[in-house]
Amino acid sequence: MLETSARLLRLLSLLQTHRDWSGGELAERLGVTSRTVRRDVERLRELGYPVHATQGSAGYRLGAGAALPPLLLDDEEAVAVAVGLRSAAGGSVAGIEETSLRALTKLEQVLPSRLRHRVNTLHTATVRVGATGPAVSPDTLMTIADACRRHEGLRFDYASPRGGVTTRSVEPHSLVSFGRHWYLVAWDTDRDDWRTFRVDRLTPRTPYGPRFAPRQPPDGDVATYLSHQLSSRTWPCQATVTLHESAEAVADRIWPGMGVVEAVDEHNCLFHVGADTPSALVWMITSVDADFTLVSGPPELAEALRAQAARCLRAVRPT
Repeated sequence: MLETSARLLRLLSLLQTHRDWSGGELAERLGVTSRTVRRDVERLRELGYPVHATQGSAGYRLGAGAALPPLLLDDEEAVAVAVGLRSAAGGSVAGIEETSLRALTKLEQVLPSRLRHRVNTLHTATVRVGATGPAVSPDTLMTIADACRRHEGLRFDYASPRGGVTTRSVEPHSLVSFGRHWYLVAWDTDRDDWRTFRVDRLTPRTPYGPRFAPRQPPDGDVATYLSHQLSSRTWPCQATVTLHESAEAVADRIWPGMGVVEAVDEHNCLFHVGADTPSALVWMITSVDADFTLVSGPPELAEALRAQAARCLRAVRPT
């Protein structure tokens, strides 16, 4: 009986590798006859695993079923799931914290001690700094995601940060998790332009709108577009400088939301940045630690750069 159970687990592990197996291949891997393989496949089906026949009756594939059967995870997969659940428990999706902790508890109960030690070591050594963004409803996320997948128009009530609620009609393109917030990037049909919307500020309406042909994403991809929107276009002071290093070289020095880097060639790139004041722009530009040339910006920015340069020179001037 123990030998049969172990063989069933081994068979299930093979079927979970997301490929088609012939009966002969499985028999060779398991060291049994093809008849035994057929019998074991029937046992898995009785346990709720949807093992489908392929290539007539000579092949097998594990498919998706109506219910979730037990899964077999290797060491690295188990640790990855545990860490992901731990992170989700402190995330920005409303109501998912308790569900994540329940799933994590079930997983940790069956983890081998060596893996449980790895997961607990990471947890006890990690400190979460800063609060998460406003919680969003998982139902709202699923509604938007479904409209994006089906290419169906979406109508929703949107609470403006400046006050007031408006009804918007859009062609949804993508959901983006950026920093502490969720955003919807969509084509606003009333304004005939791309727009971004904070998901925690919108309430979907039903039914969906008409189907639409998907558009090419703005700025090449929605991540770049959203970064540009959040880092420069919404600030009162905006500037562009040429950094005299490649985009790849400076990428690690620019945090999300700080600015947008645009590759020029292997020696230069453009850095688009925004801030509240010219002096704040000076700090952000110089913090990249690269030689640069001012391309555009408010007139006060050049003066602020000169003032900062003079201040630095005075700091090292011999007395």
